[in-house]
Amino acid sequence: MPYTVVWFKRDLRVQDHAALTAAAARGPVLCLYIVEPSLCAAPDAARQHYHFVLESLREVYRALRALGGRLHVVGGEVTEVLGRLHAAAPLDALYAHEETGNALSFERDLAVARWCRAQGVAWREFAQFGVVRRLRDRGEWQARWETFVAQPCLPVPAALRFVPLPWADTAPPDADALGLPAGEPPLRQRGGRGEAMRTLMDFLQARSQQYRGGISSPLRAPTACSRISPYLTFGCISLREVVQATRLQIASLPPSATRHRAGLNAFISRLYWHCHFIQKLESEPELETRNLHRGYDGLREADWNPQHFAALSAGRTGWPLVDACVAMLRETGWLNFRMRAMLVSVAAYPLWLHWQPVGGWLARQFLDYEPGIHWPQMQMQSGTTGINVPRIYNPIKQAHDQDPDGRFVRHWLPWMRRVPDSWLFEPWRMPDSLQRDLGLRPGEEIPRPPVDLEQATRVARERLFARRADPMVRAAKPAIVDKHGSRRRTPRPRAKAPVPAAAAGQLKLAF
Repeated sequence: MPYTVVWFKRDLRVQDHAALTAAAARGPVLCLYIVEPSLCAAPDAARQHYHFVLESLREVYRALRALGGRLHVVGGEVTEVLGRLHAAAPLDALYAHEETGNALSFERDLAVARWCRAQGVAWREFAQFGVVRRLRDRGEWQARWETFVAQPCLPVPAALRFVPLPWADTAPPDADALGLPAGEPPLRQRGGRGEAMRTLMDFLQARSQQYRGGISSPLRAPTACSRISPYLTFGCISLREVVQATRLQIASLPPSATRHRAGLNAFISRLYWHCHFIQKLESEPELETRNLHRGYDGLREADWNPQHFAALSAGRTGWPLVDACVAMLRETGWLNFRMRAMLVSVAAYPLWLHWQPVGGWLARQFLDYEPGIHWPQMQMQSGTTGINVPRIYNPIKQAHDQDPDGRFVRHWLPWMRRVPDSWLFEPWRMPDSLQRDLGLRPGEEIPRPPVDLEQATRVARERLFARRADPMVRAAKPAIVDKHGSRRRTPRPRAKAPVPAAAAGQLKLAF
C-alpha cells in the first residue's frame, strides 16, 4: 500500500504543519521522528536540547493518538532508518519541513535527497519560516516574508489514515546512551505545545507592555521578553501562528493602549529579523565555520588563549556582570539579547577569542540555539561580517547602565552580596584586608580579570580597524552587502492589521 512518511524534525506540532497536511491529503501516513546519533555527537548539541525535544514529542504523540494514530520515535541515522523502513514496507513519498540547521543537518538532508532519488521516493519539503530556498535576489525577500506570514494557518487534518511502523516501537535512547554532555540548566523552560501557547498568550495579553524598554535589562528581560524563542526553534508553534496572533492582538487594542501596541509592533519587527538572519545561513551555510568576510581570516585564529576561554566559560572573568550572565545561563539556559551580545563582545575584544569555539560553547548553553541566528550573530558581534558597525561593549559600563544597584549580579553571584556598593563594579580592586574583613578569600571568590580591560580593548579595536581600513577588505564589502544586507522598507501604518478568516478561527480555537 503506498504511503507517505511525515518526517518530524524541528517542527514538533500538528497545528499549521504543512508536511502533515499535504501528506494527509495524499493518502495514508506514517509519522516519524528520528533520533540521530551523529547530530547528538555534534559540538553544538546539549542535553537540554534533547530533553526539550522529548518533552515536545510527548505532546505530538498525544495529539496524534487522539486522531487515531501515533508518532514513532526511532534511533539511527536517517538514511539507515529509511532504508530499513523501505525494505519492510516500501514508501513512495517523504514529506518534511525545510531546516536551516548546522553543517551536519545540511549534509544529512543532501544524503536523504540522494537516497530518495535512488529509491524512486518523492521527497518534498515545505517552508518552516519566512526563509527562501535558492534565493536569487535579496530585494524580493521582504515581500515574500510578508506573503508567507499572511497565509492562513493550516488546521489539524480532520481525517488521517495511519500506517504502523513495521517493527516494534522502543523507547527513545536516553541522553547518556547518546553521549550528550552531563548537566543541564535546572531552571530551563519546558518543551511542548501547551507551554508554547501559555507563554505566547501571557506575553501578548500582558507582558508585552514591558517589551519596549524592558528587553535590554537583565533584570526585567526575563518577563519583558516573549520567551517563545525555544518554542520557535523546535517548532512547537509556527512563526505564522505567532505573527498572526500578534497582529490580531494589536487589532483588538483600544486607541489608548499606545505602550502595549508599541511593544507588540516591536515584537513583530523582531520576528522579521529572526528570519532575516536565518536567511543568511540558508544562503551561505559556510557561515558556521568560516568568516563571512574572508578578509578577516587570520585576525584571531592563531591567537587562541585557552586561559581566557576557561575564565569566560567558567564565569571567572572578574567582571561581575559577565560572570553573572554566565551563571544565569548555567541555571536557566536563557539570556536576553543585549547580555548575549555583551558576552560575545567581551570574548572577541578584550579576551581576543575567535568566534567559532566561543560560538560552540554558547550554542550548548542556549536552550533556544537556532543555528541560522546564532552563527551570523556570533560573526556580527565579533566584527567579521565586514558590513556591520563593530559593537564593542564595555562590561563595566553595561553594569552601570543595566544593573546600577547590583541586583542582577548579587542574585546570580552570592559572593557579591558581601561586596559594598562602592566596590560593586570593580570588586577585584578591593584591598585584601577588606576582603578578609568581609569574609572573602582574596583571589578566590573574587577573580582577577585576565587582562586590563581598557588596554586590551584598545589594542583589539586598533587591530580590527586596521583590518577594516585595508583597501582589499573594503573592496570586498559591496558583494557581501548585496548578498546579505537588509532591504527592509518600513510599511505604511495600517488602520487594522488584516488576519485571514481561516487563521482567525484557528487561533481563537487554539488559544
